[in-house]
Amino acid sequence: MAILDITELKAALPPRRALIGLDLGEKTIGVAVSDISLSIGSPLELIKKSKFTQEAERLLLLMKQREASGLVIGLPVNMDGTEGPRCQSVRAFARNLLRLPTEKFTAAGLDPDLPIAFWDERWSSSVMNRFLIEEADLTRAKRAEVIDRSAAAYILQGALDRIRSAT
Repeated sequence: MAILDITELKAALPPRRALIGLDLGEKTIGVAVSDISLSIGSPLELIKKSKFTQEAERLLLLMKQREASGLVIGLPVNMDGTEGPRCQSVRAFARNLLRLPTEKFTAAGLDPDLPIAFWDERWSSSVMNRFLIEEADLTRAKRAEVIDRSAAAYILQGALDRIRSAT
């Protein structure tokens, strides 16, 4: 696996394979998936945070089920463009994925050289929260259930749009 710039991601992907998007929160991991044409990102699942190995196993299973060929992980950059402790935590998660034994990937039917790219997620949660209040008219409890998955889809969609504009 390698961490790539978002503009390098498409060249590293096999054709007609989905991408997975992640929004790493403190208690949950929002997961989204693209279509095989890399046009649309959709919310998929919410993984409750526990131990890294359990989170990674669930993620690899989702990737296998969706035949995903790469990951886009939201990077919570500060408003001034600097990286703080949350960015360090996200980068550590990616490094830990990179350190998984090759057997974990091959057992899941995945290429161990699966590419990862980060995408600036500064506005993802606030934009999705506003949308869920104003457009979907969801209660606070219902928003809490879908916000991280929706933020993951927003992150993934931004990355997909950038990938398409770079080609």
